[in-house]
Amino acid sequence: MARTKEFDPDAALQSALELFWERGYEATSMADLVERLGIARASLYATFGGKRDLYLKALERYGEQKDPRLMAELAQPGPALPAVRAVVRRFAAESAGASSRLGCFVTNTAVELGPHDPVAARRVEQSWHHVEAALTSALMRAAAQGELSPDRDPVALARMFLVFLQGLRVIGRLDTAPGLARDAAEQALTLLD
Repeated sequence: MARTKEFDPDAALQSALELFWERGYEATSMADLVERLGIARASLYATFGGKRDLYLKALERYGEQKDPRLMAELAQPGPALPAVRAVVRRFAAESAGASSRLGCFVTNTAVELGPHDPVAARRVEQSWHHVEAALTSALMRAAAQGELSPDRDPVALARMFLVFLQGLRVIGRLDTAPGLARDAAEQALTLLD
């Protein structure tokens, strides 16, 4: 007879996500995971595989939690440019806040693992592709509704904003002056005028 799990795998995955997000992949040991998750090493391996497998599952969970909010913000009916502006300003405000010191788990993964882990790099690229697609869709709607000047390329603008938003997440990792992110965001938003 199979033994039932004595822990909640969903809660354990969330705890692993939080630990990896706080410390990064390399700085998190299996012993750290066992301690934080409160489960035996054998149970961790049996449920999630190794540390890398668990990290990739945590990265996937992060996307499941964060991406829908962004997609919903950009897909609101009505004028599209106010939604794009709100997203950029939200990223800037979050990047300047004390809670932003963790950065974005996807961006952190790109910096830490992307150069040498092709699977992690693909997951990051998939997340960025979703963000770019949502931005492109919103900006194309703005162009179709006459909100965006005809001389603006919605695809190029979406790519620029994707790169800019990731940059905001990187500078947010440091204790920079709060005005830096806000001023940069306002300057970037002039491209929509």
